[in-house]
Amino acid sequence: MGGQGDEREVRRLRDVYESYKAEQVRRRWSADNPGNRAIVDERRVMARSLLKKHGFVPLASRKVLDIGCGCGGKLARLVEWGARPENLYGVDLLADRIDTAQRTYPKIHFRCGNAESLDWDDDTFDLVLLFTVFSSILSGVMADNVAREIRRVLKPGGGVLWYDIRFDNPRNPHVRGITKRQLRSWFPGFQMDLRSVTLLPLLARRLGKLTPVAYPLLSRLTCLRTHYLGLLIKPKAWDTADG
Repeated sequence: MGGQGDEREVRRLRDVYESYKAEQVRRRWSADNPGNRAIVDERRVMARSLLKKHGFVPLASRKVLDIGCGCGGKLARLVEWGARPENLYGVDLLADRIDTAQRTYPKIHFRCGNAESLDWDDDTFDLVLLFTVFSSILSGVMADNVAREIRRVLKPGGGVLWYDIRFDNPRNPHVRGITKRQLRSWFPGFQMDLRSVTLLPLLARRLGKLTPVAYPLLSRLTCLRTHYLGLLIKPKAWDTADG
């Protein structure tokens, strides 16, 4: 399944993720920081609202795939929205992440692999999660391959729950902002319900005790929102030859 993979980009991504661990980048996203908690809470509320609006929750018997699933936390939380663990699947490039995910959530299915070639049949999943995946892929070839595979394994009428940065990050050369035009090129013909979210993290993390009041106020300013959150819905009449 899938086409020719971009092995150079795969190696680059693995090196970047390993450097993140060495530099303890994850500390920036510590749940101990009120701003980080506000970012996650806002995203969770708005994501559920989107899924409910388009009839995806409760998730019940729906099959869900999380690409770039990390250690499995986002996928596991879908149980709160009615998902059944046996219907949840995650894939990630890094074997240590998958090992951690499988130990932590043994009822969920995890695989180590490259999303350029997904090991599932056509029209398998009702929902695919894409959280800060495409912004990390700098190779156009790899991005096109991953998008094609997502279109293939997603059922007609199924959805992609998208969350990613919309601007380049001058502090991180390993990522790029994703525009609406790029999204439309990767998911042609999909219905898109997209909105800007997430207060500039560098600012949000500095709010401290003022977070409960300041975060909602500041996040009203579109220019301070750094990400897109959206639901991309595959047409129910889909020509499989288009991938």
